Order: sequence, then structure tokens, then C-alpha cells
Amino acid sequence: MYQIGIVGPKASVDRILTLAKKMDLSLRFLPFPYNHFQETGAIVKENDHQVDIWFFSGKLSYIIAKNIINSDEKLIHIQHTEASLYRCFLQTALNHHVIVERVSIDELEETKIEEALEQLGVPVSNVYIKKYGIQTNPNDLLSYHMNLWEEGKIDVAITCFEGVYKSLLSAGVPAYWYTPTSLEIQQTIRILEEKVRAFYFKDTQIGVGIIDINDFDRIAEKARSPYRLQYLETRLKESLIRLCESLDGSLMERGNGRYVIFSSRGAIERKISMLVQTVDQLSLESESTIAVGIGYGETVFAAEVNALSAIQRSKEREDRGIVIIQEDGKVIESAGKDDELSYSYRLEDKDFLEKLEQGNVSVRMYSKLAAIVRRLGLRSFTTKEIATHLRLDERNVRRMVTGLTEVGLAEYMGSEGSASRGRPSKIYRLT
Repeated sequence: MYQIGIVGPKASVDRILTLAKKMDLSLRFLPFPYNHFQETGAIVKENDHQVDIWFFSGKLSYIIAKNIINSDEKLIHIQHTEASLYRCFLQTALNHHVIVERVSIDELEETKIEEALEQLGVPVSNVYIKKYGIQTNPNDLLSYHMNLWEEGKIDVAITCFEGVYKSLLSAGVPAYWYTPTSLEIQQTIRILEEKVRAFYFKDTQIGVGIIDINDFDRIAEKARSPYRLQYLETRLKESLIRLCESLDGSLMERGNGRYVIFSSRGAIERKISMLVQTVDQLSLESESTIAVGIGYGETVFAAEVNALSAIQRSKEREDRGIVIIQEDGKVIESAGKDDELSYSYRLEDKDFLEKLEQGNVSVRMYSKLAAIVRRLGLRSFTTKEIATHLRLDERNVRRMVTGLTEVGLAEYMGSEGSASRGRPSKIYRLT
């Protein structure tokens, strides 16, 4: 049974649990209520091992978790729609017997609440909007609403934070908690069901892992005695058999330092850290680098084809490492490591592909560049930065970025000075 971790204020978590129970789902829900949204990071880090999918009551916690997990594949959050806001205004009208126009609202930075207000017909000039982000202190939002109230500029305050809402009420300010409607929660739970089905589909896909011990011929020569080589091979196979047991898979020896593991995608993804440890152990035992290629597919043939492509990519890397190719063409390099990089080399935009061809840049290299910029959260970059992360010669990266600039896929932003002598580094951004 899949385990769903619900994160949010206690009142929100309880609402989600109540509605989920009524929908009678074959899922196990684990409540993780917090007092302050900043606790989200610690909750996710400490409990991620026991949760299959994280369910957040709001987008702020979702953003924090995404920065920690570096993927939104196992994350879902409730979308605040206009309905949530309209409900607050309806409540104010019922309680005050008039349409209240002097209102203060706090809302997430990337949300365009003005459009919702325009549809409602509320004069925006009489509405004070305060944007917040993951660095925002809820006390600052409380002060914002309180100051407007004390200055006589508002009649009502609407907030997304339970703590701010309760504090405003205690201070005698007419306040309303901007929370999702039951319909929005139920819709998100239905999306969760679809996500679980997708997880099940992925879990049951076939996973093939190819492990290559590099320069095995040299290792055999160095052993001098066939017995020493057999002892080494026995130790290597022992480590791999333990890994297979954990993956509930099977091991095949192809000879000359190559081994193949057949398992399921779900097992491999859950035990990726053990795979990393096993590869490190093999490297120590053999005193050689290890290339690992993993492929996923609906059939053994498809998975093995992807694994062969992945092992080739691993061998092209200076540090080798684990490379995964999924059934949809997504590539994951340095899988299981802190510098894990995900990108796709399949693009269907013809105009975009033509621009890459004109700029003499391969889809693969552009995808890796974009993935690094995205993973590091770079608004702009220098060719030296990218060369370091791609482990490429800076000249080649400069040539690639120049090509992208010429076709409008990158833009020159300026230059940054250098502490040492030499030309200042040019700064670019992807368009």
C-alpha cells in the first residue's frame, strides 16, 4: 500500500484526512502537521524514507520540499483557485451585510491575485496586496495587516497563514483564513490517485543494470596468478549477489568484467543508495573505475537497449558513475549522488530543433546545459561555471553558448570582472 505524507497546518491536515477517508482510497495517509511552514524542510528530510508521495496543503511548503528533493515527481499540492478567494469575500459580505472593498490580502509571490479580483469586480485600488515567499517571516505579514488596520485603511484582512489569522482575530481585527475549498481538496486527491497509478506503472517496469569494471584485462594481468583473479571475482560477485538479493533481482555474468542485473524499476529506485555503495565497494576491490548503465522499459528488450545506451554514456564520463535512461528518454547522470543531473534528449518542437541545428548545438548538450542551470537555480551564468559542471573544456562550452546566442536561445547579459589579470568573463542567460 502506498504511503502518502500530508503536510500543512493541523486544521488543514485534518480536513484533508477527513475528505480522503470519505473517498475510501486504498492508500495509507500519514499526517505531518506543522506550526510554522519553515518546518517543512525538516519534516521531509526526516520522513522521506517512509513516504511514497508528499501531499502539501499549500504551494509554499511544496516549493520548500521541491528544493530539497530536486524533483516534483513524488510531490503534489492543493492549488488555490479563485473559488477560495471568492468564498472569503462571500463570508465578509454575509458577516458585514455589505460588500467589503477595503481589504488587505497576503498571497504567494508568483500568484496573480489581481486577475481574480478583477473578475469579482472588486476595486483593486481599495485592496492592499502583500506578496510572500519562502523567506518571508509570518510575523511580518501580521504586522502588515495590523498596521493597515490601525491606520484605518482596511475593514477586513484575508491571510493564507493560520497563525496570522488567529493572531489577527485575537487583536480584534475581522480576519478570514484563505484556505482551499473542499472541492479543490477533492480534486487534488483525484490527481493524487492518478499519480499513484503512474507510480504503480513505473514500479512494475523492467529495470536492467549493466555494470562494467574498466580495464579488466589489465586487472587480470596484474593478478599474475589465476587463483588471485578468481578470489577477486568471487569477492566482486559476492557484493553483487547481496545487491541482487536486496533488489529481488537476478545476476548474469557476461565475462571480462561485465555483469547484468535484472530487476524492477521500483526496486532499483528504492535501493539506489545501496547501488551507489556497491559500486564504490567494487571500485575499491578492483582498484578500477566502474561504469554503470541502467535502463527502464516495458519489455526486457526495451530496458536492455536503454541500459546499453546508458553504459555507453557512463563510459564517456571521466568519473564514470551511474547513468539511467528511462522509457521516455529522460537521462539521469550521477544517479544517487548530490550532483545528480536529469535531462531529456528528446524534443518535438521543430522550430526549436531547427534553431539548435543552426547554432550547431546538439539536443543532448543543450539539455544538459539547461538541466545544470535549472538545478543550480542560475538566472545567469558564465561559460567557466558551465564547463566546470559539465566537465568539459571551456572553449567547447564557449563555442556552444555562442551558437545558442546567435540563434536567440541564449542572451549576452554583460561581463564580470576578474580578480586576476585577463579578460572579464561574459555573462549569459538562457531565453
